[in-house]
Amino acid sequence: MAKVEQLNELLHRELSVAINRELEFPEAFITVVYVSCNPDLQFAKVGVSVLPDRLAGTALKKLKASSGRLASVITKNTRLRKVPRLLWEFDPTERKAAVLEEFFLKIEDDDEDSPPISIA
Repeated sequence: MAKVEQLNELLHRELSVAINRELEFPEAFITVVYVSCNPDLQFAKVGVSVLPDRLAGTALKKLKASSGRLASVITKNTRLRKVPRLLWEFDPTERKAAVLEEFFLKIEDDDEDSPPISIA
């Protein structure tokens, strides 16, 4: 496995734990969806989903403000000498999945309401 992929996995795991332990934000549930480090390992894009998604902006502000503290926690818990600079972004996948699920449920309901088609 490449060094970048290993670091992505390590940061994903450590950030997931650190956010839940270090960040006090009981109104929202924050999940790390992905971590993607650039090849020189200077920056890491961290995609997060936030439920409810109306709090995504507030959650991102809180995450950006806590980046230094989260990096310190990761440094203490791992053998990393330097943690890449964390760049936070909202991942809308959960929102899109909810919209699609609602759409499919509506289609199912419409199918149940319509009479069966007979083929002669």
